[in-house]
Amino acid sequence: MARREHSLAPRKHPQQQRSRAMVERIIAAGREVLLRDGYDAFSTNRVADQAGISPGSLYQYFPNKAAIMAAVIDRYSDDVADRVAGALTERLGDVGPAMIRATANALVDALAANVDLLRVVIEDLPAASNLDRRRALEQRVRELVMAYLAARPGTTRSTDHATTAWVLVMAIENLTVRYVLDGPAISRELFLDEVVALCTGYLAIA
Repeated sequence: MARREHSLAPRKHPQQQRSRAMVERIIAAGREVLLRDGYDAFSTNRVADQAGISPGSLYQYFPNKAAIMAAVIDRYSDDVADRVAGALTERLGDVGPAMIRATANALVDALAANVDLLRVVIEDLPAASNLDRRRALEQRVRELVMAYLAARPGTTRSTDHATTAWVLVMAIENLTVRYVLDGPAISRELFLDEVVALCTGYLAIA
């Protein structure tokens, strides 16, 4: 019987501890295979072998390699989002440049925690496959930045907080991704200084 390749959802809902443990085992194996062999060589057989189970056992929980990869990337994306949102929530009391620095620093920390997986996500995966996850992260951060701006009238000359937050988040996100992946000969402190200078110039704040 042919397997359905279009479904990305796990076949079984892991209600029992044993089933949950198996799902975690497969996801962990998928992460290892993705990092070791890359996107193009990723396969259900390799994941099953890494997990120490048969392909048949794997297919009880995931219908195809796309579903496993989606679970691996979802975990990674959620971890990055939680790290950044948590750090920003703790720093909402900071003012002006300190808040910008905290945002950029939190994102560098989150992205640098697993550079190899970040490289796969940014450089190897088809852009469309990660678009929704990236937008979800950006939305979470934008909402925090918008809340910060709304609570501090005068932080920027613009009253369009949604637009200001979008520009800030896009600038900081793209700069930090390239900083982490490219590893330029720039210290983190100097990099953060430059991000702060760029963003405060845009906001027209001292």
